[in-house]
Amino acid sequence: MTTTWPRSTRGRLFLVVGLAAATALFLATVPLHRHWFDLRVYYGAVDSWQQGGRIYDYLVPGTHYGFTYPPFAAICMLPMTLIGWPGAVAISVLLNVSAAAAVLYCSAAAVVRRQGWSRWYTFAVAGCLFALLEPVRDTFSFGQVNLLLLALVLADAWLLSKGGGRAAGRGGSAGLGRFAGLGRFAGLGIGLAAAIKLTPAIFIGYLLITRRWRAAATASGVAISATLLALWLAPGASRVYWTEAMWDTDRVGRLAYVSNQSWQGVLARLAEPDDPSRTVWALGVLVLLCVWVRRVRRAVAVGDELAGFALTGLTACLISPVTWVHHLVWVFPALAVLTDAGLRAGQEDPRRRRLLLRWAGTIYVVLCSSVVWLWSWGAGGIDGFLGSNTYVWICLGLLLALPLREGATSDVPAAAPGGPQTTSGRPGGLARPLPQPTGSATMGACAHATEYPWESRHSARPASPTPPASRSVPSASDG
Repeated sequence: MTTTWPRSTRGRLFLVVGLAAATALFLATVPLHRHWFDLRVYYGAVDSWQQGGRIYDYLVPGTHYGFTYPPFAAICMLPMTLIGWPGAVAISVLLNVSAAAAVLYCSAAAVVRRQGWSRWYTFAVAGCLFALLEPVRDTFSFGQVNLLLLALVLADAWLLSKGGGRAAGRGGSAGLGRFAGLGRFAGLGIGLAAAIKLTPAIFIGYLLITRRWRAAATASGVAISATLLALWLAPGASRVYWTEAMWDTDRVGRLAYVSNQSWQGVLARLAEPDDPSRTVWALGVLVLLCVWVRRVRRAVAVGDELAGFALTGLTACLISPVTWVHHLVWVFPALAVLTDAGLRAGQEDPRRRRLLLRWAGTIYVVLCSSVVWLWSWGAGGIDGFLGSNTYVWICLGLLLALPLREGATSDVPAAAPGGPQTTSGRPGGLARPLPQPTGSATMGACAHATEYPWESRHSARPASPTPPASRSVPSASDG
């Protein structure tokens, strides 16, 4: 399958304009618009703080929702006080649009290049489809920061794919062309994201598990430095956050609320009106972490950096005590990996190709559907248990069965004519020649491909030489 229809530039332009208009109409009329609720929390909290109030004492008038991010995030948001509310909304939208573009590029650029698709046309269509995902819609309409954090983290995935991130010697990367030197900056995005919000700190764990020592040191150093900077600039707010506000779960919202699509949310809805068992939750988290460690090690072993990051994002959503629907932008990289795995199957395994692409399409439609809100007033019975936790089941299924694409990290443009083509996607950056297109089936089966149902049984094809309900219910502004 390629994006060859319509074939003319004019036809493609008309299609993109029509799709963009339909997307804009839907976004303007969808009943679950959140009216910038979380942005109001940020704006009100930093404005109150600037005027001498205590940032963690601020609550949106008429609610019990307040600021729940670390002090470094509040410092980053202080410039909002220099502009009015309409300006803050405009800047939020522009930042999210920029972050969405970065996320799409980091997730799909290699696929577009390998398939030989038109870049402007593919990304225009992908952008419209991306905007329809419920977590993306909610991030925009809440005025949230999820896409910005995802873009920072995926920027590090991109940097790691360009070389670097490991200690010198064993595991050192040879780098990739003109981007070879950029690998040394891997970890900056993760460090900043972890300083703004705690959840992305799991990606530091990913770097450690996969022995990206230099990138892990960079991420840890950046996160600690930013936190210490906040401690120096705002000692009072830092003390309140790390000793009080961080541990006050009442500030976040009701755990059983249907928007909480985490393992803890499942338990809370089952136990309601009682509190969920902390022991059962902890045991579940331990099992999920064990699965995550095994899968990300395998992802890096076969050279699939994006899959490793995708699996880590899925795990973060599952183990976090609170994962609101708008946090599920972290699922998108996994959806991109699943789609690409289906495209890679090609003519060699059409049955598997159809299976993977159907699964990708089904998951996409469900993530656009807002289906969990059908149980917003009660999640009893079998249908409630299954339906109200739909996004949890998607995350769990992808964590267990996301296919891994051998050598995917080394999807780079073909070498100049006459020069050897190599890839450094394997651990340690060891180069190996790429097979030239022959029309025959690509290389042999992976040794452990049967461990997970969707895992790729074939290595990657060589890189193509062709250039190319109604009223909104506020979520807690936990970020």
